[in-house]
Amino acid sequence: MARKRREEEPENHDRWLVSYADFITLLFAFFVVMYAVSSVNEGKYKVLSNSLTNAFKNVSAQPGGQPIAVIQGAALMPVKPIAKPDKLSEQKKSEQRQKMKNVANDIMEALQPLVAQGKVRLLETSRGVTIEINDSILFPAGQAKLQPASVSALLAIANVLAVSDFPITIEGHTDNVPIATPQFPSNWELSAMRATSVLRLFNDGGVGAERLTAIGYGETRPLETNTTLEGKARNRRVSILIDSNRPEEPTELKADRPAGQ
Repeated sequence: MARKRREEEPENHDRWLVSYADFITLLFAFFVVMYAVSSVNEGKYKVLSNSLTNAFKNVSAQPGGQPIAVIQGAALMPVKPIAKPDKLSEQKKSEQRQKMKNVANDIMEALQPLVAQGKVRLLETSRGVTIEINDSILFPAGQAKLQPASVSALLAIANVLAVSDFPITIEGHTDNVPIATPQFPSNWELSAMRATSVLRLFNDGGVGAERLTAIGYGETRPLETNTTLEGKARNRRVSILIDSNRPEEPTELKADRPAGQ
């Protein structure tokens, strides 16, 4: 019986890939080094040199013969901490609300007689506190010069506002009766000049000019209808807005104690 011939192990035709891969790696390294040497930037050369050194120190081979280069030394991105609620911001808002409440109470106390007469109203709005002053106690008809009797009331408001840091907007409003004089061609000019007169008095009373703004709206923002005398009297006013940017529904502030006490 014929002896079986021993089968020869098949020849591995892919062994040349290992040498080829090594050759390509060395060729790549050669060109990188040539580029680094030709560069006049010494810093870049050092970076490339360190990268190549780290790469060749970490060359390993898989069973298939393919080289793997692991480049180390790259800086890791710092992990950003998880954002937490800003407790300081909430505390600051609470302090601002308390400061605004104190300002409103001080103004209410200073203007108590006028509030009792209905000449002054304090409103708490989404933007802060608004002081509405009827123009009958501030200006003569058709004029923008403050009456002497109103100066003391406005200075009392200025004294309260001077020690705060809230922005203040002074708005002038008129009824719909037109005016046409050399000084005031329309209600726009009259309302703007009245607001400016109050602004100047506040500034003289210690309120910083950078916190003050004057606006004239004329008859464009009435509170009531202009068909009655009472409505027209209500629409002729100066509004002083103490801005706190606090979103709340308007609530009228009431006096805690009777007038004269």
